[in-house]
Amino acid sequence: MTASLNDIAARAGVSVKTVSGALHGGSARMSEDTRQRIKEIAEELGYVTNFAARSMRQGWMPLVGLVADDLITSPFATEIIRGLDGAVRAADMAVFAMTLGGHRSVASILDEMRRFRPRAIAYAAMYHKSVDLPPEFADTVGVMINCRDANDRVTSLVPDETGAALEITNYLIDAGRRNIAFINLPGLLAGDLRELGFRQALDHAGIDGAGAIVLPAVSKAIYSDRAHSLVAAHVHDLMNGPRRPDAILCGNDRVAMEVYAALRRAGAAIPDDVAVASFDNQVEIASRLDPPLTTMALPHRAMGRQAAHILLAEDRVPVGVQKLPFQLVERASV
Repeated sequence: MTASLNDIAARAGVSVKTVSGALHGGSARMSEDTRQRIKEIAEELGYVTNFAARSMRQGWMPLVGLVADDLITSPFATEIIRGLDGAVRAADMAVFAMTLGGHRSVASILDEMRRFRPRAIAYAAMYHKSVDLPPEFADTVGVMINCRDANDRVTSLVPDETGAALEITNYLIDAGRRNIAFINLPGLLAGDLRELGFRQALDHAGIDGAGAIVLPAVSKAIYSDRAHSLVAAHVHDLMNGPRRPDAILCGNDRVAMEVYAALRRAGAAIPDDVAVASFDNQVEIASRLDPPLTTMALPHRAMGRQAAHILLAEDRVPVGVQKLPFQLVERASV
């Protein structure tokens, strides 16, 4: 015979509500010792959650829905999902994702997702951008990850792009570099915000415009990996120009990989002649370059964890944009 919440409550000497709170993340308040003791008794008695009954009782299933806006195609998707899933599983729930793309609209995805009666729904994007959520779904989405609602109606978690650019540029300046070129990502919000931080750092250091060159990584107005690259041509021109750079900041690690190759063709050594730094910390690239690349690691896993805390909190978090810091990963390219 399957153990019930009543059986666990009787053994633990607490109320059924307290048992439910300990096992299912309910609103009952208790000490961590009580919570752990209830879980141990439940395991001893072989208690198995009846999800159907629980859904009928609570009005939701122990699920968190994730609208994945091209997220699954991103090399960083695993970090967001790991952070979210790990925190959600700690509350005895699970994450399920639906991919937004093709002819599927945000409205149709959210309608389909709500049929599963999840506890909460998050929206995550492949890259930092603004998303125009349909007004009728502003209250449906509990948090946006790596993106923000265009009308700021939903709590959003985004990387602190400007702060990261300020930090990595100051790192280059502190290393004695003064003629810094930035090969940036055109047409992307992240690129605009990173250029802002780059220029702020140079202005504060008193470095004039000649040492603050910003160039687009691709020929198209909006950066993509498939667009024609301008990186090799830019590096050639910079190295043969009147004022050779002593550092190149790259919009992402893929751009940095191209910069490495172009500098080698120009006969320049990294970092002795030119230091190279970047953003993203795409480990399979950054750690395997020679020398390994100094870069700013995106806070994707932290955003996933923070999203879970917001979604599962008893009290709704005030709507706003939360900027999470990058982490400087020091390697040998500076």
